[in-house]
Amino acid sequence: MDTREVKVRESIQELLNSQKFAVLSTQRHGQPYSSLMAFAHTEDLSAILVATGTATRKHVNITTEPRVSLLFDNRSNSDSDLNAATALTAVGTIMQVVPQEKEMLQSLYLKRHPGLDAFLREPATAFLKIIIRHYLLVNQFQQVMELHLSDEKGIFTPGNDYP
Repeated sequence: MDTREVKVRESIQELLNSQKFAVLSTQRHGQPYSSLMAFAHTEDLSAILVATGTATRKHVNITTEPRVSLLFDNRSNSDSDLNAATALTAVGTIMQVVPQEKEMLQSLYLKRHPGLDAFLREPATAFLKIIIRHYLLVNQFQQVMELHLSDEKGIFTPGNDYP
């Protein structure tokens, strides 16, 4: 792993650690839909964990189209955000947490959101894992870097490494 990739990973980790909520974007019949979600993440950045009721629109959406994105940011809703805020988009595929991972991942999720213990254990709650394909990190208004995971490799910065 080169120093740029290490730096991007550290920036992503820092932002994810500083936030407890993200905006999940789903779609159905080509129509986007966004939801505010409590989340946790794995240390290696490969997965984001969320939970939702099975009777929700977002759950219906993800059962028909599992490709999703998440938006994380640290904005303060002030003019300084133009240059100071950081935004992160995570793109991936959402799936039900498999039984072999459930206990470990629930522990990770509840460590971050202990008040959601009862919700997470309800039969009508789906505990989900988003396998991240890549992250897009934007800071200083227009500085964009990407981190590709799984079969995608490396990081790229516009104007330097990719078209």
